Parts: sequence; structure tokens; C-alpha cells
Amino acid sequence: MQTAQQAKTGRKRRIRGDGVWGYAFIAVALLVYAMFTAYPVVSAFFISFQHYKPLGSTFTGFDNYAATFRDPLFWKSIRNTLLYTVLTVPVALVLSFCVAILILPLKRRLQTTFKAIYYLPVVASGVALSVVWLWIFDPMPAGIFNRFIAVVGAHNQNWLGSSATAMFSLVIMAWLSSHGASIIIYLAALLGVDESYYEAAELDGATFLQKLWHIVIPFLKPTTLFLLVTGVIGSFQVFQNAFLMTGGGPDNATTMVGLLIFNNAFKYFEYGKAAAQSLILAVIIAGISLFQFKFLGKDVEY
Repeated sequence: MQTAQQAKTGRKRRIRGDGVWGYAFIAVALLVYAMFTAYPVVSAFFISFQHYKPLGSTFTGFDNYAATFRDPLFWKSIRNTLLYTVLTVPVALVLSFCVAILILPLKRRLQTTFKAIYYLPVVASGVALSVVWLWIFDPMPAGIFNRFIAVVGAHNQNWLGSSATAMFSLVIMAWLSSHGASIIIYLAALLGVDESYYEAAELDGATFLQKLWHIVIPFLKPTTLFLLVTGVIGSFQVFQNAFLMTGGGPDNATTMVGLLIFNNAFKYFEYGKAAAQSLILAVIIAGISLFQFKFLGKDVEY
């Protein structure tokens, strides 16, 4: 008969064997993460303390950080990014939630159809979408927005060429596009709410708004917090819209932090300064995310 010690040794071997196979299955993912995430982050940390050149970099200490904090354009890009975030993220959450509420009562086939329709812009090329929006904001009378305002007798506007309207134009673009992922996540959370809560509320004579306020919104707090955190992170990293639509102009009115980092690295070849700014941006995003979890996630259960 097998002794207790032999049985224990056999279990250890099986556990060790399972662990080896587990690491083997995730080895490719770990390798990709190490090459394309961990290594660039570590490299950026060291480059931020250098006057970087492909050959012959020199150590400069905190000079890149000091130059960043003295740069007025950096602070302007922070203000632009904050303004963009405040104007786009809450509206995106409300719009996604409302659309998910409207889709919820439909039959499953119609739900699938609408989810596909709303998610389609997410997988479309950002360049193609930007070309469409450039046509919408065309300063000539052919532009859709100028056609709309012409109906009420207003004059043509140079939406992307004026510092007074360029940021607002990017905000409108964010409001009217790319909510598909949030809608699907909200809809999945709504489908997870037990029907018995609605039935009990109806027996008590609750209205639609009362059920929405006392049942739906509390149950969706974890989902809302998740979408809020990821939305803020995404808006602080926004680059494509500003780069393709305005190039950061006019007069740096739409220069976001991500675009500033890109210009410093690939336009002015100041890699050390760009690395320092990217790390500062990472710290800002981490701080805001921690603040959101601490003060907005107190009564959230996962």
C-alpha cells in the first residue's frame, strides 16, 4: 500500500507539473508583455535622465524634468487635457447608459443588431473617421455643421481653424462617436440585474424613474466606476483626434499631453524630455485613478 509520505510526494509532483504547464501556456503572453510593455517603461525611466542619442547619450540628472516643469506649453497641454476630460467623459457615460437603457427592452436579435451598429465605429480606422469629421467641420458651406447653422441664418465657421471653436469641435467629435464598448458593458451589467427586484418594485407601485434610481443605478455602480476610470485614462492619453484633426493648433489650443510628447520625441527629437513627460503623465493618471477608487468607490461592491 502507498504510504502517506508517498501520497504527499505524489501530490507535490502533480502540483509542480501543473505549475510548469501553467507557466508554459502563459509564456508567450509574458514574453510579449516584457518586450512591448515592461522593457519600454524601464527604458523610458532611464532615458528621462539623459540627453538621449542613439549613440553617445549623456546623463543629465533631473534636467529633463526641470525643463518640463518650466515649459509653459506643458502646462497648457495639461489644462487642455483636463478640459477635454471634464467635457467628454461624463457625457460619454450618460450617453452610453441612456442608449443601453433604450436597447434593454428589445428582443435579443435586435439587441445584437444595435450592439453591432454602435460598436462598428470602434473597429473602424481612426484615420477614416477623422476624414469624415474633417468633412463635417469643413469651413466651406459644404460642411455639414455650416449647413445646419446656415438654416438659422448664421455665418460659416472655421470650426477647426479657430482657437475659440477647435477644442469644442474635438469635444463634439468625442460626444458623437466611439461609445460602442461602453454601451455593450452597460448592457451586460443591466442584463445581470435580477428581474425579481423590478417585480417587487412594481408591486410597490414604483415608477420607471424610481426603479432607475433605486435599483439600476446602485447595481451599476461598479460598472460606472470602471468605465469612469478607464474613460479618464483614455482621455488623458488622447492623441489621434488632436493629431489628425488640428495638429494641436491653432495657437496650441488643442495640444494635448500625448501630442506634446509625440512632437518632442519625433518632431524635435528630444527623447529624454519626451520620456520625462510621459512618466509625469503616468504619475498624474495613477494619482487620479487612486483618487477615483478612494472617494468614488467607497460603497462599491465587486
